Amino acid sequence: MDEIDIEIVANPDLEAPVLIEGLPGVGHVGKLVVEHLLEEKESELVRRVYSEHLPPQVGVGDDGTASLVCIELYALTLDEQDVLVLTGDYQAQDSVGHYRLTNAFLDIADEFGVERIFALGGVPTGELIEEYAVLGAAATTDFVDELEDAGVEFREDEPAGGIVGTSGLLLGLGGRRGLEATCLMGETSGYLVDPKSAQAVLEVLQTMLDFEVDFSSLEDRAEEMEEVVNKIEEMESQQAPIASDDDLRYIG
Repeated sequence: MDEIDIEIVANPDLEAPVLIEGLPGVGHVGKLVVEHLLEEKESELVRRVYSEHLPPQVGVGDDGTASLVCIELYALTLDEQDVLVLTGDYQAQDSVGHYRLTNAFLDIADEFGVERIFALGGVPTGELIEEYAVLGAAATTDFVDELEDAGVEFREDEPAGGIVGTSGLLLGLGGRRGLEATCLMGETSGYLVDPKSAQAVLEVLQTMLDFEVDFSSLEDRAEEMEEVVNKIEEMESQQAPIASDDDLRYIG
């Protein structure tokens, strides 16, 4: 196999599509968003991207058959907006792989005429939160203004340490190619899979792309996670010594 091997599955005719990326990351926020879109909307697999930079393993299906890990791109339509969705179970394992794979993703996006990119992820707060803000970064000031109108917050020096992985490189490398690119990051504790943060990001996407989607399954997952959090907090309260109000916060 070559360093990067792109399997062409289909070549649908898309009109001015946007690229939405959701790979595993903090709180699995971006991945939850794209999984929800793929569950709720009819989609078509268009590309599989295999690479030596992905983990050396196969997945095993319910029927016992094995398949080499890869990253997939799907085409779907959100009401009137054509979309390419980039997702998978893994990211590259090394810095060189991140750069090379992201350039491959951008080449595929270019083939379909993508001019606007939405990379999705989570930004950790280190504590449980009630109100979920969506932080952003963008390649152009015009895009920043548009995203602010949609409720995205731009905070100085946040996220601390910058944006790493595919999401960051889609923004940086995409911007160098003249694409309008943004990374939308839902606030999340960072401890658990976070459907509530994913819903906050999805609501921003709805505003930006003008589509409607049912949130029921995300809300169900959020309730399940809330039960898990409550049990964790209950266990910690039984084990922890009496503390002052300043100490009463969740520590992962």
